[in-house]
Amino acid sequence: MTFPSIDPVAFSFGPFVVRWYALAYLVGLVAGWQWCMAMARRDLSAPCPEFFDEFLSWAVVGVILGGRLAYVLFYNLPQYLADPLEALKVWHGGMSFHGGMIGVIAAAYLFTRKKKIPFFAFTDLLACVTPIGLGLGRLANFVNGELFGRVTDAPWGVVFPRGGALPRHPSQLYEAAAEGALLLLVMFFLSRQPKIRAHTGTLSGTFLTLYGIFRLAIEFFREPDAQLGFLFAGATMGQLLCIPMIVVGGVILVRSNRNAPHTNTTKFSPPCGEG
Repeated sequence: MTFPSIDPVAFSFGPFVVRWYALAYLVGLVAGWQWCMAMARRDLSAPCPEFFDEFLSWAVVGVILGGRLAYVLFYNLPQYLADPLEALKVWHGGMSFHGGMIGVIAAAYLFTRKKKIPFFAFTDLLACVTPIGLGLGRLANFVNGELFGRVTDAPWGVVFPRGGALPRHPSQLYEAAAEGALLLLVMFFLSRQPKIRAHTGTLSGTFLTLYGIFRLAIEFFREPDAQLGFLFAGATMGQLLCIPMIVVGGVILVRSNRNAPHTNTTKFSPPCGEG
């Protein structure tokens, strides 16, 4: 299959250019923010919707700082050591989901401590909406013709402009389907189960575990980053970063299910608008 001719620029106004990749981040954050607020309104035991409204700016900072810093450290450190100012030019590309996730988790930890609300009660809702941004981001990767898969003879292989003459797995679409659509459906279904919601941390642990498994598996079809290649035992950097993610998710799941279920029918203290 020939790579579809899709302009990576969504629209422009004179010198102002908006790319599909930037829109994916924007729509993912806004849609996730609105969905979190809707879930919080529906569930009396969840943190107040206003907390998620206020957290949006924290999430943006966490995603950008964490995603960029992890990319610099894990994926292209020699280049940025040679040209440190390039690390600040995020518009040139180069973001890591694992780093963005850690950035949001750190932001959530600081935010929940400031507001005096339970950390996992807050992150459980964040976990349910994160696949929105993941799926959109992978679709944007496909539009950009980047992060493509390994060479394949499958009939749905795509000849990417930057991938040479041979067809490759459209691994961006595999990830959009698994880490985006499928994971979103699983999290939506689980979030509607009162017994699961009663054990705070279960949704957070489920997200970490399933994302790690999906990403680790799909990395077998994805071309490793050119500047890194295959690493320890033939694994890619993405796979190595998924292993601790799966372990931490599993630990959270075990601990959350050992804890007594949360049975409050009022919003977590402090009351909405305070703290």
